[in-house]
Amino acid sequence: MTINKTYDVIIVGGSYAGLSAAMALGRSMKKVLIIDSGLACNRQTPHSHNFITQDGEKPADIAAKAKEQVLRYETVTFVSAVASAGKKTEKGFTIATQDGEEFIAEKLIFASGIKDVMPDIKGFSECWGISVIHCPYCHGYEFRGKKTAIMTNGEKAFHLASLVSNLTGDLTILTTGNPAFDDRQISALSKRGIKIIENEITEIEHENGQVKNVLFRGADKMKFDAVYAVLRFEQHSDIPVSLGCELTETGHVKIDAFQQTTVEGVFACGDNSSALRTVANAVYSGNLAGSMVNRKLTEERFHLFPKPRLRNS
Repeated sequence: MTINKTYDVIIVGGSYAGLSAAMALGRSMKKVLIIDSGLACNRQTPHSHNFITQDGEKPADIAAKAKEQVLRYETVTFVSAVASAGKKTEKGFTIATQDGEEFIAEKLIFASGIKDVMPDIKGFSECWGISVIHCPYCHGYEFRGKKTAIMTNGEKAFHLASLVSNLTGDLTILTTGNPAFDDRQISALSKRGIKIIENEITEIEHENGQVKNVLFRGADKMKFDAVYAVLRFEQHSDIPVSLGCELTETGHVKIDAFQQTTVEGVFACGDNSSALRTVANAVYSGNLAGSMVNRKLTEERFHLFPKPRLRNS
């Protein structure tokens, strides 16, 4: 494996957060490499919402336009590859890709996202991001007034129900077992006519990702137009942890207010380090990460200059 190029910053992940970080750095004349696998987590989602100027646009179109604008900056390079390993060196970091390339940088930004763990339910993954959805702010308006289900239980289900009940009066919680609600929560749900079904879900019937029916063990079924689901997730890249970055209790990369991880010189932004899974938040956190990395590089290099000698008067 040979080292091809040296950069100021390597950004792992080239979707909204990574591109936003690259723009901040490119405009500050930093030499940046973006490494991206091309597997955005919202690649099935037909339209993006709740992001001003881009409301209703296709996610892929937003990313393509962003990439075109970012690559106008001559110091920014984009490589389509999978980052597979990273290590700390005396002068910074190296990142290796699956195709055998290796790159060097002083700082790293991980905008690598997360990977949703799909349940073993027939039809679920085909509907994910289309009519099986995760966020009422991102998707809820389009399913307002529709027959809607929430597929989780306990506090998460209760929280989602409080938000989704503003959008539809036809709401059912599918707990697939013990609902894990306390008496206060059960009373609140009952007063709002929100039903609770405990049967195990076996299949989601759909047409091209649009939910038609939810099937339960025993062949019972219910018609729904949309299903909110809370999924487990994994970090899309294991490189941050291999470098020593700590994770939070929820499994996100732990960062401070300036997107710095627990490893000096390593930053994170977007879904991998925030529970706010929106395009707007990804763009914001990426911009902040890029700005903070530029500040860090600038301060370190500025302070290397020797102080001018004072002339004797």
